[in-house]
Amino acid sequence: MAPGPAGLRLTRVLARRFDGRSETSLDPDLRVFVSDLVRPYGLPLREDLLEEGVGHSYEELAAGLLREALAEDEAADLLVLAFDTPDVRPGAPSSLALSRSVPGNPLAFAICDQGGAAAFTALRLAADHQRTGGCRRAVVVLAEQTALHYEPPEPVALPERHAAVVLVCEQAPGAGLAVRQTRGVRSPEEAVRAEAGELGPEAVLLLGPGFGAGEASPAQPFTGLWAELAERLPRWRADGRPVLVAGYDRRLGVLSTLTLP
Repeated sequence: MAPGPAGLRLTRVLARRFDGRSETSLDPDLRVFVSDLVRPYGLPLREDLLEEGVGHSYEELAAGLLREALAEDEAADLLVLAFDTPDVRPGAPSSLALSRSVPGNPLAFAICDQGGAAAFTALRLAADHQRTGGCRRAVVVLAEQTALHYEPPEPVALPERHAAVVLVCEQAPGAGLAVRQTRGVRSPEEAVRAEAGELGPEAVLLLGPGFGAGEASPAQPFTGLWAELAERLPRWRADGRPVLVAGYDRRLGVLSTLTLP
């Protein structure tokens, strides 16, 4: 009998918060890099942060967590770094640097400029890549650091602490994780609850930022949802409960959901 279809299953989620700073935040190239980025928009630099050296590099935040998440014989085929707050490392992409912290020689790239939807996009692309037959193990790294080295044109939510989350996804028989991303949803709350209802009465709904009028900004606007998943998923899996994770980026109007069977 031929084996059934296989999908990517989320097998491990590790989350950690950090204090301190990276020495990269004092790299003089950071000022040059940020200046080049904001000059066309006329945005002023945060000279106080640049002089003090504030912020953390995503390579340093996530490297140790990656080594903890994967054993030496667990080669990864894909590594995706997703973030919202810019990294403080100028020059070489942190996604390529992080690929040296995992076994194997994974394809590595980064996703940004998608707000909170970036984490869901990374998982969606990992699942798509698995369906091509070229990915048995994928690693998604989510990271945020506290410093924005320029004045934004409008207020933005920044995290209280540096943080990183590592999600390990492995090929397994049966339905894998499923990601939906849509724009222009009239009532995100109703759409999410309807989707959760399709999973049955035992389903768990985990909501991220963006739901509810007047909602206060969370302490960790990008990684907080996933850190909560890291804490709760083992219990939900032990109880055999399907999980629906949802986030709504109001600025971009993108509703993202992740179904974990």
